Amino acid sequence: MLQAPAIIDVLVERPDMHGNVLSEIAHQNPGSIHYSIKRFIKPADWMQEDRGLLNYQYLPAAPHKSSLELRFCVTGQVYCTGKLHSGEKCKTHSFANCHEKMASIDVLSFIFTPGVLAQLIKPRLSSDTLADNVLSFRHKTPFTKPLPICNKIRAVLEGLLNHNYTDTLENIYVNAQTQMLLLYGVDCMLGEKEIDILTCKFLANEADRDKLIKARQILIQQIGEPITIKELSRKVAMNECYLKKGFKEMFGTTIFDFYQSQRMEHAKYLLYDKGLSVTEVASMLGYSSISHFSTAFKKHTGLKPCELLFREVKPVKA
Repeated sequence: MLQAPAIIDVLVERPDMHGNVLSEIAHQNPGSIHYSIKRFIKPADWMQEDRGLLNYQYLPAAPHKSSLELRFCVTGQVYCTGKLHSGEKCKTHSFANCHEKMASIDVLSFIFTPGVLAQLIKPRLSSDTLADNVLSFRHKTPFTKPLPICNKIRAVLEGLLNHNYTDTLENIYVNAQTQMLLLYGVDCMLGEKEIDILTCKFLANEADRDKLIKARQILIQQIGEPITIKELSRKVAMNECYLKKGFKEMFGTTIFDFYQSQRMEHAKYLLYDKGLSVTEVASMLGYSSISHFSTAFKKHTGLKPCELLFREVKPVKA
């Protein structure tokens, strides 16, 4: 197996960093994107630039274990380490009155398996670009390449590091942002066009781009309350045709496919992490019947909801 170069691991391997871990988050649900975010106290002598890499692993003996990993090491985040009168940690990022600041280095890893990408990517059999071959794991040679951290990737990373969502809302937000990171990362690294080049002329208008970003946020926020395109167009004050065309151009997916993907990913979280019943999850996501939910879930994941927990044994909590 081809190993990723140590351009990011150099931080973790420093002996003086072992006691300087501020926090660590890991998410490894079966059938979902695996990710980890590890935060270190920034050493005074740290001079490395922010870095990223794309690590493509193809395993011919076990294709289902192949993976596409995006890894990043970013600095520049400053956090308040003080406590409020209640004893809770201060979560604000406004440091006007904060005297306990700490700079960090954040190491992020996002791993996409063939099963996960099959749920996100519609195969285009007639296409033979490197990006399509990599995303469908038709590219037979493992490789690792540096990944430039462009402004859009940096914005997503900062959102993942600084959001204040918890529990269910955190799962929804992180899942949506991780998919955007995949889009921007692969398009910047392997795509045939620069990611900032948009074919829809009206998207040259910043106000229209903001409307599409708002539409995406509304879909995420109303994951359990189905919304029609007509209703969505009214909420963002954009023509339905422009909304559909612009959304596909800007985010690389249709409104319906994006919404369904978010709902099903959240359904997996509710079933696996929260241990809710199929009936409860179907109701929370706004389905009128269990059969409709089960059909949509299987179409997206290849499994019936009740089969999810039998695909991989859940780890026993200590």
